[in-house]
Amino acid sequence: MAVWDDLVGQDRVAAQLTAAAHDADALVTAGVSAEPDAEPMASSKMTHAWLFTGPPGSGRATAARAFAAALQCVSPDRALGGAPGCGFCDGCHTALVGTHADVEVVRTDMLTIGVKETRELVRRAQLSPAGGRWQVIVMEDADRLTEGAGNVLLKAVEEPAPRTVWLLCAPSLEDVLPTIRSRCRLLTLRTPPVDAVADILVRRDGIDPELAASAARATQGHIGRARRLATDERARTRRKAVLKLPLRIDDVGGCLKGAQELVDAAAEDAKQVAEEVDAKETEELRAALGAAAGTGGRLPRGTAGAMKELQDRQKRRATRTQRDSLDLALTELTGFYRDVLALQLGSQVALANTDVRDALERVASGSKPERTLRRIEAVSACRDALDRNVAPLLAVEAMTMALRAG
Repeated sequence: MAVWDDLVGQDRVAAQLTAAAHDADALVTAGVSAEPDAEPMASSKMTHAWLFTGPPGSGRATAARAFAAALQCVSPDRALGGAPGCGFCDGCHTALVGTHADVEVVRTDMLTIGVKETRELVRRAQLSPAGGRWQVIVMEDADRLTEGAGNVLLKAVEEPAPRTVWLLCAPSLEDVLPTIRSRCRLLTLRTPPVDAVADILVRRDGIDPELAASAARATQGHIGRARRLATDERARTRRKAVLKLPLRIDDVGGCLKGAQELVDAAAEDAKQVAEEVDAKETEELRAALGAAAGTGGRLPRGTAGAMKELQDRQKRRATRTQRDSLDLALTELTGFYRDVLALQLGSQVALANTDVRDALERVASGSKPERTLRRIEAVSACRDALDRNVAPLLAVEAMTMALRAG
């Protein structure tokens, strides 16, 4: 199994990264850094900073992690001309499972990545590899950097340390500071084909082929969402509830009730995440701070601040989880109305929500394409409002009223 096997429908990107990893291997062998002004770098396909962009579900983080593994590959086949990224050697395996000492994967469950966290990353990036071939920093949510954090990162990208590689991931170029993206090599991923997503769900996760095909089609090639839909009964139940909303907005009462239920479902998702994670985090921190048994669980003096910081972080994570859950519901709602529009226009494109075709046809026959377009715009406006921190219930109520007005 090569490190690229989970990178679905991205053959061109995999080929580019394989070539870069091959040149990176040659640079390490020659004792050369990846700094852009290093003379051997002039004709190399390797560089010190990369920016992976692409729509949600395209596999940006998967590509970055696979590249990080290929950079750490120590397979003997490389000496015989084989491409790095075997997937079996110690370097590849530990990088992929997250235990390699020289691969730092940064992901956040918060709304933003701040200056403090970024400074710590920059400090790490200045270190020489502990035992691997490169010091690799994978930032899966570079679009969540605050402006101050972006400026801190810029310094490190402008003046890279020898044998340090930054792999940044973001939905689009516009989500990253212009000064940072101008110093990165850009790789753009595409939405994977539905058939390819279904295939990997069957091959990698053992999903029933019919369920895998249905999940891949419903999510239009979004790998992560397709896997969750195929493996989580709660996700399928929540999706069914969302897709019933267009049939329940005939009056003001139905609009307000539907909005409340969407927001409540998102809040319940956040609560479930909190129940799964918060208690464990709290207990681990209490133990680390020295809350000894037999003392009634009292913490030593001077440690209350650490507990307060954890509680604040957990609250921010709950907010992020609720926003993400709402955004997913709105994405599914957009897909519903796109299918409605396809039916109204007689398009031959494959429908995403074939399991609710009766509802699609009912809405399509009861309105005109112009009205459907306005409804799609209303959902988009709700997403924009949530991005601006408008109160979720207020934003969703405004959307449902706009859907009714059409």
